[in-house]
Amino acid sequence: MAKNQGPWGNNDNANPWGDNEETLNSPKVVDFSVLERIKKDDGFDFKIRWALLALLVIWLLSGFYQIQPSEQGVVLRFGAYAYTTDAGLHYHLPYPIESVEKVSITQERSITIGEAAYSSGSNSFTESHMLTGDENIVDINLTVVWRIKNAKDYLFNMRSPDITVQVAAQSVLREIVGQSEMQPIITGDRGKVEDETKAELQKVLDEFGSGIEIVRVKLQKADPPKQVVDAFNEVQRAKADMERFKNEAEAYRNEILPKARGEASQRLQNAQAYKEAVVNKAKGDAERFISVYNAYKQGKEVTSKRLYLETMENVLNKSNKIILDQSAKGNNVLPLLPLNTNTSTVATEK
Repeated sequence: MAKNQGPWGNNDNANPWGDNEETLNSPKVVDFSVLERIKKDDGFDFKIRWALLALLVIWLLSGFYQIQPSEQGVVLRFGAYAYTTDAGLHYHLPYPIESVEKVSITQERSITIGEAAYSSGSNSFTESHMLTGDENIVDINLTVVWRIKNAKDYLFNMRSPDITVQVAAQSVLREIVGQSEMQPIITGDRGKVEDETKAELQKVLDEFGSGIEIVRVKLQKADPPKQVVDAFNEVQRAKADMERFKNEAEAYRNEILPKARGEASQRLQNAQAYKEAVVNKAKGDAERFISVYNAYKQGKEVTSKRLYLETMENVLNKSNKIILDQSAKGNNVLPLLPLNTNTSTVATEK
């Protein structure tokens, strides 16, 4: 390149923008298309900002939630337990920071024990067949009604609530039946089994931290197995007959014993009265004898005559003979011979 020759030609004053004075003095030309594009870009950015702001507001508002009176809300922060809320309007940080799990605490759920486990030909084994304390087998169907009492424990400590309750109930029921006799379970003492099962099952579930409350336990069926039901019914009829005979004997005893006691009491009273009468008579005879003896000592002849006359009077009173003394004055008695009897005799003593 020659000396004093610039990149835009040989002219030393040449420059890409032309002469400075010409450039400054020449009229300015504005590219309005660029300005319009800038304005358009500013409007687009403005709409984006408003849209983002609206989305932000909606996202923040999504944290409001309502818990019904029959529910509990469990708030999770990044999937971990944060806190529990009761009925009412609440707010949590929007998803995915926080979320809420609503759990019904009044809804009653139920499971039933007694479905067939397997069957093989004529012999079948079911989960309802349980061994009693007196080594008998009883076929039991049990219904357990439960509900949630603690939403946190229910969600985080229980993986399969229905299965857990069923397995625990079956285990508890087998233990209680194994400690009881067959007869009370079948014939009417079911309330005791139900109460014990409910209490023990609640204790087991509380140890698990299940958050479950047992509402009630109901024995739907408690019968002997089908294979022995006829023999069992025969035994039951025999026991019913025995009980009937026992009741009849008890009734007869209750009827006879009072009568026997009454008769015994009456005989004792009669014997006591007879005893008192005999004793009193003996005492009277003894006193009379003593009185006669004392009189005899004072006048032996007179007393002897009186005793003789009294004795003869007593003897002759029992005789059918009448003795008359003809030597007695004023004795105008005529003899009378009764015609209607052959046994009467009239004797005259001269």
